[in-house]
Amino acid sequence: MKRRELDGCPITGALQMLGDKWTMLVVRELVSGPKRTMELLNGLFPISSRTLVGRLRDMEKDGFVERTDFGGNPPHIEYALTERGGLLLPLLESLRQLGLVLGCNDCRDRKLRLGSYCEPCPLNGNGIVIPPLPVESLPVERPAAPIHRRDKDDSIVLL
Repeated sequence: MKRRELDGCPITGALQMLGDKWTMLVVRELVSGPKRTMELLNGLFPISSRTLVGRLRDMEKDGFVERTDFGGNPPHIEYALTERGGLLLPLLESLRQLGLVLGCNDCRDRKLRLGSYCEPCPLNGNGIVIPPLPVESLPVERPAAPIHRRDKDDSIVLL
């Protein structure tokens, strides 16, 4: 994903890292532990291998995933969430809950279509619990003074 110049807002920065639709789905797949590229491809249908590899590279640069190359022929490469990537888990759970409330999809739809629930789904019975992140634990930076974008008076004068 090509990075753009940011406006200094933390929301803009976070969305630049997470704005790609596949990022949170990769996180969803890695919740249960490290996975090989083919395992990720199978869990992220219909992503292309080119898109997946590009997304994994970006996520590695951002410090969300760690790539481990075990060598061998064929190559054995695994991806795992880092501690920084783990910070995304409450967001993942919030997105799941929002999707249910908005009626976007139902977990049973996935089970019927693909034969299984996604790994972090509570209906999966795998014991993975994604704790919500308490709002109080988030650092909040407040600007010292409001930023004014108007440097000149551009009021209208009627004659």
